[in-house]
Amino acid sequence: MHIEPGIVEGAKITLSYATATACLGLVAKQALDTLKKDGFVSLVVRSILTSALVLVYFEVLPHHPVGVSEVHLIMGSTLFLLFGLAPAAIGLIVGLLIQSFFLAPIDLPQYGINLTTLLAPLFAMSLIAKRFIPEDTAYKDIKYRHALALSTTYQMGIISWVAFWAFYGQGFGAENLSQVGSFGLAYLTVIIVEPLVDLAVLAGAKFMHRLEQSGLFEKRLYHPAA
Repeated sequence: MHIEPGIVEGAKITLSYATATACLGLVAKQALDTLKKDGFVSLVVRSILTSALVLVYFEVLPHHPVGVSEVHLIMGSTLFLLFGLAPAAIGLIVGLLIQSFFLAPIDLPQYGINLTTLLAPLFAMSLIAKRFIPEDTAYKDIKYRHALALSTTYQMGIISWVAFWAFYGQGFGAENLSQVGSFGLAYLTVIIVEPLVDLAVLAGAKFMHRLEQSGLFEKRLYHPAA
């Protein structure tokens, strides 16, 4: 999902500052809500965990440049289900910043673009979770269809935002259309993998029930919303 350098340049990149700022505002609101609900220590510890995991996803798991961007196994729905919306968002912010600043400085000018691409689908996915997962169901007990819905929402959101930035920056020429199409098709494979990972991780969470009061995980992981 890292947009290739040069796709969006000059004055056009200013739009990414606005979209990223809007996303950061939403993250700040969610962080305050989580702070009131779970406390400072829980939010900080979970955010550190998600930041570390995001770095692993970016740097250790397989990732390949395809078309206008790169295909990553970001596991956005996994982070959301285990740690909650605010820690997942903070992890993406911090992980992407560390990766861009220390490991891939060429991506720094596109930080706002990449941040928007990661965060906007995360918030869309959280809305789907509220509507699609029954309130009396803990996340550890969700079905495959629930995991698939979350993963599909997140990954299609990433594909849509990458396509938007590519068309915004380079127009609708045949070559750009082909590059965007190649990326989109390659990224669809993530939708196949991620729900299976989610279910495997959630199955493991059932055997770690002793940690449900530790503050390390989202409360909804073990307890229904209602």
